[in-house]
Amino acid sequence: MNMPDNPDYCRISRRVFAVVYDGCLLIAVLFLATALLLPVTGGQAVSSGNIFYALYLISVSGLYFIWQWHKGGQTLGMKAWHIHIVNADQSRPGWGRLCLRFLFALLSSLVCGLGFFYAVFDRQHKTLHDLASKTYLVVIK
Repeated sequence: MNMPDNPDYCRISRRVFAVVYDGCLLIAVLFLATALLLPVTGGQAVSSGNIFYALYLISVSGLYFIWQWHKGGQTLGMKAWHIHIVNADQSRPGWGRLCLRFLFALLSSLVCGLGFFYAVFDRQHKTLHDLASKTYLVVIK
């Protein structure tokens, strides 16, 4: 993909719309992931507070995002909003950076979205996970 010399950095509002879109898709993926556990649980619900189940769902979520970022540089929600993930040199990020990005995005989410809020003040609209992974989001027209 040819990136422009002066990329259009993705603003927080566009990110929010993509996150909502991806959130709806992720819910469907997590429902399917849970259904796949039914033979293991004998058709019974997983008990509340089960740490292994929580880790399983986090892992499935990570695979959902990281695989799509690596495969095409965007999730389905990002595609709908014309957002693409790139390195600082505008190349495609590797697996390591994408895993780091997911972990810091998860951390940002767990602290009431404070890692996302940083983008409001940053000139390039970067979030905590953008900074940690040395990646950023651009708008592709």
